[in-house]
Amino acid sequence: MPVGWLIAMDIATSTLFCLHKPLEHALLDIVDSDTSLIELVDAGQHTLTEERIERLMELKEEHFLSYSIHAPYTDVNLAADDPSIRSVILERITASIRWASMLEARVLVFHPGNSTAIERYTPGLAWRINLESVDHILSCADRYGVKAMIENVPEPFPYVMKSVDDFERFYDETERDAEMVLDVAHANIRGETLSFIGRFSDAIGHVHVSDNNGDSDVHLQLGKGSIDWAETISALKGVGYDGWITVESYEGIGESIQLLNDLI
Repeated sequence: MPVGWLIAMDIATSTLFCLHKPLEHALLDIVDSDTSLIELVDAGQHTLTEERIERLMELKEEHFLSYSIHAPYTDVNLAADDPSIRSVILERITASIRWASMLEARVLVFHPGNSTAIERYTPGLAWRINLESVDHILSCADRYGVKAMIENVPEPFPYVMKSVDDFERFYDETERDAEMVLDVAHANIRGETLSFIGRFSDAIGHVHVSDNNGDSDVHLQLGKGSIDWAETISALKGVGYDGWITVESYEGIGESIQLLNDLI
């Protein structure tokens, strides 16, 4: 039996499923989510503040929780060509890093940048700026003792890092030993889930899961789309992955966790 089959994975849940409620009203949902491993989405009605951090620390002690944090992803473009706008965006990500440090979060998840209409006049600019911004974020995270990881993002949006080829190029050009977040649902839209797992087995430090039918990122309950979860979990076991598998479905959290438990 391969060593990878003996590796345990931990099942977590993202607060995406309760993001429609103010964080204060969602705390009971978080505690009752069938896992003590929680990925906090630092956006929308759950945007973190000092007061909320204090309450989350209390909740952590009371219920033996562990956290990861997903940095803001709306209105955020790490490849923004305007330096003044990009500076504000990076400062916002830095705030998430500080919160992650205070909460002793396992991971800080962030998205890569995307190209804009300027790209047609300056081909390759978005890619170069994205690399600079990622380097800035990783340096900042190091200073705060936080492990920041970049996520593969979905079609059809104009992100600069979506495919296996994009991440190949990233690792060829970066001098950093950067880990990545594998979003299985995003990879499924490109039909590249197994390719990501096989190619980046040493770089995958965190996993997101939800389901879809290969056409759009709809965050279905696991088992409600076309993803072969037995094959996916087997592939992760086969490469010895032993981190969090974080459920990002909008509904059916308990059922998704049960499916993963049965497979793991």
